[in-house]
Amino acid sequence: MRRYNLEVLGISETHWTKVGQQRLASGELLLYSGHEEENAPHTQGVALMLSKEAQHAPVGWESHGPRIIKVSFKTKKESSTMNVIQYYAPTNDYHEDAKNPFYNRLQSIIEK
Repeated sequence: MRRYNLEVLGISETHWTKVGQQRLASGELLLYSGHEEENAPHTQGVALMLSKEAQHAPVGWESHGPRIIKVSFKTKKESSTMNVIQYYAPTNDYHEDAKNPFYNRLQSIIEK
């Protein structure tokens, strides 16, 4: 992240289960979202990595299953927040019955 001067980095296909956060030895904070069921498959999964500087700005974050994670940041403009959403969308090969609920859910998260 430092090499490319990134404050926030979205990651897909983490293949991690559960929802949580982890501080890395390098100081970055990793927020992650995966399957929450017991004995869940190690598939899909998304995460957002925050630089040391960006860690001071979040006002909250939400896990939306193994395909969507959202972090809300305070901005310099009073009473204004910026939302960053990382998602792992189904490919075109997926059946419409799987794609439609994903995109409907993503749309509802964006509209919040």
